[in-house]
Amino acid sequence: MLFRLAADLTAAAHFAFIAYVVVGGFLAWRWPRTIWAHLVAVGWGFGTIVAGYDCPLTHLEDWARRRAGEAGLPSSGFIDHYLTGVIYPESALGLVRALVAVCVVASWVGFALLRRRAGRDRSPAAS
Repeated sequence: MLFRLAADLTAAAHFAFIAYVVVGGFLAWRWPRTIWAHLVAVGWGFGTIVAGYDCPLTHLEDWARRRAGEAGLPSSGFIDHYLTGVIYPESALGLVRALVAVCVVASWVGFALLRRRAGRDRSPAAS
């Protein structure tokens, strides 16, 4: 039972991480210091797709599920098991990735514009 709980908590953390990759830049509009964590998260998230980094959360969940006597995750990984073909059709994978990239870029552009405006608001008016 403990390993099952560990697997479920790891899956929940994985979902939270993916959600943070998608919307964390927008959270930085309210809490600007979090932009650095978002940059790291996006770098890691896109690195797993582009460079093929192995995700430690996937390995941890797989290990815990096997220790709990369950089938582990398929070799295709977390996203393919829980999201692709479940939340969106497999044929839409490219579109979903593009939409995630658009969300990230839009949040960063908005963040930069807000920071720029905040900087102008703090500077003394020209005399």
